[in-house]
Amino acid sequence: MFKLIKRVFLLFLSLLILSGAGVTAWLYSPLSLKAQLVDVSIEPQTSVREMAVVVVDSGVNVNPELLFALFKYSGQSRKLRAGSYELAQGNTPLDLLRKLTRGEESLKAVTLIDGWTFKQFRAALSKADGLKHDTQNLSNEELMHQLGLPGVAPEGRFFPDTYTYGKGSSELHLMQRAAHAMNKQLAQVWEARQANIQVTTPEEALILASVIEKETGRESDRSMISSVFHNRLRIDMPLQTDPTVIYGMGEAFDGNLHRADLHTDTPWNTYTRKGLPPTPIAMPGKNALLAAVQPAKSDALYFVARGDGSSQFSATLEEHNQAVAKFQLKAGQAK
Repeated sequence: MFKLIKRVFLLFLSLLILSGAGVTAWLYSPLSLKAQLVDVSIEPQTSVREMAVVVVDSGVNVNPELLFALFKYSGQSRKLRAGSYELAQGNTPLDLLRKLTRGEESLKAVTLIDGWTFKQFRAALSKADGLKHDTQNLSNEELMHQLGLPGVAPEGRFFPDTYTYGKGSSELHLMQRAAHAMNKQLAQVWEARQANIQVTTPEEALILASVIEKETGRESDRSMISSVFHNRLRIDMPLQTDPTVIYGMGEAFDGNLHRADLHTDTPWNTYTRKGLPPTPIAMPGKNALLAAVQPAKSDALYFVARGDGSSQFSATLEEHNQAVAKFQLKAGQAK
């Protein structure tokens, strides 16, 4: 009897060893995927067993009970996170477990460009791969209400940057992040403002920054352009900046700004109206925001494009007219 018990025990021990070796080999073997890349999206509040089923339904050829056992008995089940994950050929069951416990989501990104309008911003989000397009049927007013900003014009309220997101993330949530980022950036630059500048509130700084953003792509000119606008505001001289006219024209702008357009009044026409326009005209970046509150020290009241991306600044109308004749008279691009 003792010999029989010993044989059964040895047989059982051998099976355990073989079984353990098989499990170990499986843990380090590539998963069988139905495609080169498989996206696995796990919603919040998904149970451990349901997670295993989601992985299989996403295109992983594996027994869900085997995955459930891995999740359950690895001691990591409480660390499994919802999110969007990407499995590639060669990933093992341990790789999958590592992704789920560390929250290594497959992130996508959308880049919002300095100087974009809100219309361009919304268009970019509508084309962003993997986003849940839950704002497309909302008007601008409805959207701002959803963002907790009822009655606020959306133009310029979102900070241009690159935003990463998981597959299935909400457009509305990304907009909230961009709006929060702009509020944060604006608060920081407002704290760094110079004394005795001509903008008296963060709101005015945002508006001026949007105009500066549209006036030049040359970083070295931003503070001087800001100086021109501050100097004009100081003496109650119209800003006379073309981008505000173009913005006020809306869909009527055909790509060419005509002299008649400069005399056609809109709330944003800074030729017909003094002071700042009523709202921003684009999304200003960090450098434009800083320039708005840290203008260069100068007497300049005019500037004209040189044709190479830079500007020529002048303190008097006579100097300005000479600069116009030299650089832009033929092209009709004078300020």
